[in-house]
Amino acid sequence: MLYESMLVLGLVFGAGLLFSVVMQQRHALFLRGGMQAWLFFIMAMYFVWFWSHGRQTLPMKTWYIRLVDRFGQPVGYGRALLRYLLCWLWVLPGLILVYLLGTKHWMSVLIPAANMALWALTIYLDPQRQFLHDRIAGTRLVRVAAPT
Repeated sequence: MLYESMLVLGLVFGAGLLFSVVMQQRHALFLRGGMQAWLFFIMAMYFVWFWSHGRQTLPMKTWYIRLVDRFGQPVGYGRALLRYLLCWLWVLPGLILVYLLGTKHWMSVLIPAANMALWALTIYLDPQRQFLHDRIAGTRLVRVAAPT
């Protein structure tokens, strides 16, 4: 996830710069909702494209991991999009809770971190140790043989 985050950070930076230049954004709060929607869309396109075409992002290729459906077949656009949306459950409930509680300082970090830890523990609910979002989306990560 750390490797993937580094690549997505570069993607988000470039897309954010493009949005700011095109929309002539002079202040971070100006068109903030539009920027967030744009970045959400850009990240969706990144993941959906790679998961549905090559079944792997660059970090997945590095670690020899491939995304397939529950039958081992390639994942289509719809299933990849569903998985992307469900992956937001890693952080979104915690962020919503921070907003609703109006927390400040360290609690704004601890609540989403606890959300991520609890989500990671969902693998123990599945006999095949899949994350809950993969189980719901009907996808799974499989190891592929390293090239010789």
